[in-house]
Amino acid sequence: EHTIPFLRLFSKVFYRAKTVNLQGVLKMSRIAKVFHVSYLQILNEHGVCNESLMPKMAESDIRRLYELVVLARKFDETAIKLQREGRLGTYASLYGQEATQIGSATVLSEADWMFPAFREAGAMIARGYPMNMIFQYWGGDERGMKVPEGLNIFPIAIPVGTQIPHAVGAAWGMKLKGKKSAALVYLGDGATSKADFHEAMNFAGVFKVPCIFICENNQWAISVPRAKQTASETIAQKAIAYGMEGVQVDGNDIFAVIKATSDALSKAKAGSGPTFIECVTYRLSDHTTADDASRYRSQKEVDEWKKKEPIERLRKWMERKGIWTEDYENYVLKDVQEKVDAAVNEYIQTPLPSPEDIIKYTYAETPWNLKEQLKQVIAGIAAKQITEEKRVEE
Repeated sequence: EHTIPFLRLFSKVFYRAKTVNLQGVLKMSRIAKVFHVSYLQILNEHGVCNESLMPKMAESDIRRLYELVVLARKFDETAIKLQREGRLGTYASLYGQEATQIGSATVLSEADWMFPAFREAGAMIARGYPMNMIFQYWGGDERGMKVPEGLNIFPIAIPVGTQIPHAVGAAWGMKLKGKKSAALVYLGDGATSKADFHEAMNFAGVFKVPCIFICENNQWAISVPRAKQTASETIAQKAIAYGMEGVQVDGNDIFAVIKATSDALSKAKAGSGPTFIECVTYRLSDHTTADDASRYRSQKEVDEWKKKEPIERLRKWMERKGIWTEDYENYVLKDVQEKVDAAVNEYIQTPLPSPEDIIKYTYAETPWNLKEQLKQVIAGIAAKQITEEKRVEE
């Protein structure tokens, strides 16, 4: 009669003790540090600038930025036309993302390395990569990616995310050698879903390598919208888990991109590790010339983002400052047209590669099986020429 009530009382006390102890463990394991992601905008879509945050730049620097974004857009428009004419293969447009690319690329020093994905023609042009060679590459000729001597740019990476570990590896090498330089890598919002991204971010954070990650969040990973790619409120906050700073900027604001990238470069070269910068922008064109974006997004959405595009807001601000005039605009348009036309002509006049070029740069000594295949290719080309000549004679 007395034993059962005692056991009940003992079990209640024991259970409460376990509960209190468990709660204590949970309290002890809480993360005390509070994290936050800052958002930076200096120049808004109306051309209004927060002068207190404005990077220090001369009027000549402003003009150079404007001329580069206009040049990048003219290159892009021309590339699409060439593709439609059959003179280029599939091409990935940068329309709408000029400020992110030009702003970040122009702050790099000659010693820094740049790792582009497949949409960064603007960044490459800003760094001095010959436009005719970019056309050549998209025309199917890999010689277009034979990077000119002294230009620290890795070749274009087509597979999504594969360039990210390359950049981190290069940055680690810089750190080991004690170099005062950094690596800057471009990636899209879709690439943050790839294992390459997470492995590279983890390595960069652990070893505090001098690497800047520029995420061009253009809202679409081909046809997958930003909302269906990740449950994170921002993409920038993914940096926190890897022990690095995550910053979000208005990617259509060239001044904000310049400031964020400059700060990240200074930090990297001072030995304070990597930075992840999410540039909020928009892909105003199709994913590539092989895509039809109207099948998965509305024209209303595109029109809303066009109001925020980077060149118009920069032009408005420059006009208020007396830097932009109609005469200056006419000069810029004429100048960029001449430069792009010259690049197109040089590309078209470039002799096609020989069949030997397909294999001769792969091995130090060409293996027998490739030699046999080369003979077959050459014989096939010769047979086709004979057939074509006979057809013309007939």
